[in-house]
Amino acid sequence: MSQTRTTLITGGNSGIGEALAKKLIDEGQRVVSVGLEKPDWTHDLLTAYRADLTSLEETRAIAEEICRDHAVDCLVHNAGIILPNLLADARPEDILTLAQLHLGAPMLLTQAAMEGMRSRRFGRIVFVSSRAAMGAATRSAYSATKAGVHGMARTWALELASSGITVNVVAPGPILTDNFWGVVPKDSEQQERMARNVPVGRLGTREDVAHAISFFLDERSDFVTGQVLYVCGGTSLAGLSP
Repeated sequence: MSQTRTTLITGGNSGIGEALAKKLIDEGQRVVSVGLEKPDWTHDLLTAYRADLTSLEETRAIAEEICRDHAVDCLVHNAGIILPNLLADARPEDILTLAQLHLGAPMLLTQAAMEGMRSRRFGRIVFVSSRAAMGAATRSAYSATKAGVHGMARTWALELASSGITVNVVAPGPILTDNFWGVVPKDSEQQERMARNVPVGRLGTREDVAHAISFFLDERSDFVTGQVLYVCGGTSLAGLSP
């Protein structure tokens, strides 16, 4: 992005969101982070808020506060949780929780930011989804809501295209983050086995995903909207064994 923009990142305090925040700040961009925790670092270009995005009321309130105080040009909805369970143990209420986090929260944030984006004739909305949207064992609630992200993003892409706003999705495969290690023990044989099963021969890094997101945020990417980019080392083609 050549012009200085403000990017709102959900979950900007850790993992992919933190990597993206630092990348944008290194490029001279302003970043607003919102999540359960504030980043453990500070910068003149960083503003941070705390909110539980699984709460409809908290999300609505923080969306209004952020968009009152900041001209949000770009929104990256990165916050997410997995809640893994095989079908026999899956809980329907998990679907409701993840639907609010993965779908309801970005809807409220986008609604709050949309007027400003339209008035400036510029906006970038990027969802961080998952290769699991294509299906993955133990991911009933997660894969269902992430697949829903793809449909919602395409719908918004059509609705917002005439306003200069693009909407795209980055769908990572196995990425070395706390979310990943919450399911797969860090540096375990299972992690090594998964790495060997990725077609490119390694697991992804948060910087891999941040790089892909930054493409969609770029002002020069205005002819790309409604797309899903799998950043997955080829696992969207070949699958991934646990």
